[in-house]
Amino acid sequence: MSTIGTLVFCSDCGNLLDRSPGSSKLICEMCHAIVTDTSNKTVTTSSSANTFPSALRLRRSAVQSLAAEDLHTEAKISQTCPECGNEEMWFFTLQLRGADEGATVFYRCECGHRFNTNN
Repeated sequence: MSTIGTLVFCSDCGNLLDRSPGSSKLICEMCHAIVTDTSNKTVTTSSSANTFPSALRLRRSAVQSLAAEDLHTEAKISQTCPECGNEEMWFFTLQLRGADEGATVFYRCECGHRFNTNN
């Protein structure tokens, strides 16, 4: 009998032996050798959350750590504000209508004026 950790191998053919609950005899299914397992082994293992990296856990932690300034989705454009005449405005687009129709563009000026157009 050869033992590595809690694994018991047949000394005749090298096959991994299965432990039968309540029995001290191990029978090799390959060469039918009978081995008496005299060792009483108790194995206790523990691990931390970081032991096994998870793509899902990493993605979840990345989402949870976003700040409000990271969510800024507007871009600047050279568009004259009809209210105050400012030559730059912020804009973003959303697909509010059917997929075969254009997106809706929302504009926002520093003065607070807002309007949208359908493309």
